[in-house]
Amino acid sequence: MIIRKRLATGLCALLAALSAGLAFPDGAVADETTADAPKVNLVLDVSGSMRTRDIDGGTRMAAAKQAFNEVLDATPEEVRLGIRTLGANYPGDDRRTGCKDTAQLYPVGPLDRTEAKTAVATLTPTGWTPIGPALLKAADDLDGGTGSKRIVLISDGEDTCAPLDPCEVAREIAAKGIGLTIDTLGLVPNAKMRQQLSCIAEATGGTYTSVEHTDELTDRVNQLVDRAADPVVTPVATEGADTCAKAPTLKSGLYTDRQEFGRQRWYRVDVEPGQELRASVSVAADRAVNPSYGVLLRAVTVHGREIVRGEAAENGRTDVISTGLRYPKAESDEEDAPAETVCLQVTNSFSVASGVKTTPGLPLELTVDVVDGPSQAGDVASFGLGRGWWLLAALVFAGFLAGLLWGWLSRWRFAVWRTN
Repeated sequence: MIIRKRLATGLCALLAALSAGLAFPDGAVADETTADAPKVNLVLDVSGSMRTRDIDGGTRMAAAKQAFNEVLDATPEEVRLGIRTLGANYPGDDRRTGCKDTAQLYPVGPLDRTEAKTAVATLTPTGWTPIGPALLKAADDLDGGTGSKRIVLISDGEDTCAPLDPCEVAREIAAKGIGLTIDTLGLVPNAKMRQQLSCIAEATGGTYTSVEHTDELTDRVNQLVDRAADPVVTPVATEGADTCAKAPTLKSGLYTDRQEFGRQRWYRVDVEPGQELRASVSVAADRAVNPSYGVLLRAVTVHGREIVRGEAAENGRTDVISTGLRYPKAESDEEDAPAETVCLQVTNSFSVASGVKTTPGLPLELTVDVVDGPSQAGDVASFGLGRGWWLLAALVFAGFLAGLLWGWLSRWRFAVWRTN
């Protein structure tokens, strides 16, 4: 009897070991997949000032909750998302305790949308604004893995826990070399908050955006979460020149530079016959600027003849302004036809009031992409209309026929009137 029991026990142990052995490979694959997954940590300011009612007739907290619910619904399946709060739990006046008030509301990992929404619904504006400590903890939340890592900080006020300067904290995180980007969003910002949040974002290669409406907040957070799922592209620092002759020659890629107020920046790109140049530029206002501004991107020949341009203007509603252009170079009958050097000129019309520093220049991001051109490249950039010339010609012809018909009807009705 004892021997049978021992045999049965040994058999069960063997089966358990075999089952565990078969399960391990699947677990290893799952771990590898999780390690490569992009991670996003949403850091939300829940300090007492979030009670203020100045966003679409409701409180800032209500706007943030609505935006979070929509973002959670739209988060891609492959993104591992977490939510951290600052100033959500301690309502007292003790500064030392208030500056430790940061907690992980929802852990970074596979998203349970219902559970995350339930956690967000419990938030009530409460205490201090410990941005620096929250960023340190948020970086630890994202530790490990090889996928992209992004912190999205949403705040309506300055840090209240200096001397732990949030900008220095961001620089410390960037110095670790873990590839973590911090993007910041300011709710109804003032000048000091704008400066602080811009500094945090710039230290890690992120972006700063000011938002004053719920839909703007939702759209921007969605963009940043979606961006985390895209392949990581590291911008290359470059320095444009004040003339085309001295400009650096760029290949396809993403570049960053600094541009002084109201000044030009020049870059060169070589375009082979049959290729198309696609370029876009974004200029960010990282300090208080006057409300009306614009940016111009021109493609010109080395002799100064304009090929095509892109331009955009704003009246102060956004801190980033962008424009772009396309230039296809037609095929050549010559086998060894040389490449054409295209000069890209970037000009901005930002201005600042007295007392605002103008140095360093504004952050500039330039995207250059040289690809195989369309089959009929010659007409795409014709005076900026491309194949729109066909539509324009058709509209002119239709207008001419309509004019003739209307004239004939008018004369006929006039003749009938005179006869009667």
